[in-house]
Amino acid sequence: MHTFSNHPIGLLPVEQNYDPAKPSIAEFFSGRDIFVTGGTGFMGKVLIEKLLRSCSELNHIYVLIREKKQKSIKERMLEMQQLPLFDKLREEQPELLDKMVPVQGDVSLLGLGLSQHDIEMMRNVSVIFHVAASVRFDDPLKTAILLNTRGTRELVQFAEQLPSLRVLMHVSSTYSNPDRYVIEEEVYPAYADWRDTIRIAETFDEQTLDVLAPKYMGFLPNTYVFTKSLAEQIVNEHKDRLPMILFRPSIVISSMKDPIPGWMDNFNGPVGLLVGCGIGICRTMYCDPNNIADFTPVDVCIKAMIVAAWKRGTEPVPSTANQNLPIYNCCISNLRNSTMSQIVEMGRTLSDEIPLDKCIWAPGGGITQIRIHNLIRVLLYHILPAILIDGIFRLMGQKPFLAKLQRKIYTANVALEYFILNNWDFKNGNFIKLASEIKPEDNKDFYYRDFIEFDVTLYFRNCILGARRYLLKEKDENIPRALTHLKRMKLLDKICKTIIVAVFLYIILIQFDMLGMILYLISYKPSYGLEVDCK
Repeated sequence: MHTFSNHPIGLLPVEQNYDPAKPSIAEFFSGRDIFVTGGTGFMGKVLIEKLLRSCSELNHIYVLIREKKQKSIKERMLEMQQLPLFDKLREEQPELLDKMVPVQGDVSLLGLGLSQHDIEMMRNVSVIFHVAASVRFDDPLKTAILLNTRGTRELVQFAEQLPSLRVLMHVSSTYSNPDRYVIEEEVYPAYADWRDTIRIAETFDEQTLDVLAPKYMGFLPNTYVFTKSLAEQIVNEHKDRLPMILFRPSIVISSMKDPIPGWMDNFNGPVGLLVGCGIGICRTMYCDPNNIADFTPVDVCIKAMIVAAWKRGTEPVPSTANQNLPIYNCCISNLRNSTMSQIVEMGRTLSDEIPLDKCIWAPGGGITQIRIHNLIRVLLYHILPAILIDGIFRLMGQKPFLAKLQRKIYTANVALEYFILNNWDFKNGNFIKLASEIKPEDNKDFYYRDFIEFDVTLYFRNCILGARRYLLKEKDENIPRALTHLKRMKLLDKICKTIIVAVFLYIILIQFDMLGMILYLISYKPSYGLEVDCK
């Protein structure tokens, strides 16, 4: 077993451990029907696009979708196919999009909400990627159990009906056992019995469960990690009956380069921090500045998922009583890490190069480990300016939004406190070794360890550009205008700070006559002489 440095590598051994007798990844997926849950989510979209583009001979990808906001499942799929993520596929091989088949259902429902017709249609599915999950930390316990835990049970029961199944990958999280600070690639003892937990969620109402949640979850910080850890127990219990894989990504953020640099569809993780700082609304954060931000680019994660599925699907099928459960901690902080303070500093530097059109104040602020200091800064830099700016919007006849946004930011930071004040040591030997088993002809499309040598500053530069393009819908040609706007904001920031300091000094020195007292003390001379009696 190799040991790895925390430094950017160059130092990684470039070993090769592939089996030439195995089919290539594209050959393995050729002609197969694939079932994906969570296909409309961030990782699911990138997974589907990558499978279609790099394994174009596959038969169908069935995507579990529910109707949402009065949109049918077909409308939602067509909407997804128009995203910039699919531009390359639409331009080069648009016919491959026809291989996406929407299937109406919902992971939180019994039987996944599948109709008998759809179950028969998916009879030949041989690979399943279970990506669906609620990633909200503040979900009610009942909601999280039904989606994350019971949903996994329902998927497993569906998979048991498939005669041609070769792989079932369950996507979990490296943070599913957060009370342990060294996380090996293994399943840990359960925090509760998953059968009892599902029964409780099905029996009691949401309010009752929320009252019981702190006691029932023990020391776990939120419903997400609790229910994901229980889902791992379900996977582990079925490893002898189904060809399971447990895949644990860390914080998954913008793509590195495949299919496009900087693709992102949410504000989670460091990208949200960079955008908040760039807009000027996030000026303080309560966390350890030396905390390691364990993030993984989404294309690195997706490539590793596909490689892991290929490896599992091409292995000889052992006797049902002796199947191992392959577990992969998809994380890179022990190979290439960035601290929270480094990310903030990078954000400051990049905000001068790539400002945001929607910047409402000059970027600034920082990190503090002192809670009371953070609360004071939240009051002075977040809440009071938000109230003032919203008041101006009201006078101008526009809808106020900043106070509501700051409330969301504060709530999100409170939910993240447990994770940004602690560090974990994620062991990833299986994840690293997996890359060495990729065949040479697959390296171009599926090799994922190149992130270790990728320029981190360039990566975060692409993250901010991606946030501009895909989240904030800002055009690159507006950057010069945004630079001019940023200069005005910086000037306004300096003027405001100067005025505040001047008013403060005026009140202290003039109104309270501190200046007169200081001058009096400086010029004061005693009116009596000192007498020294020497005898």
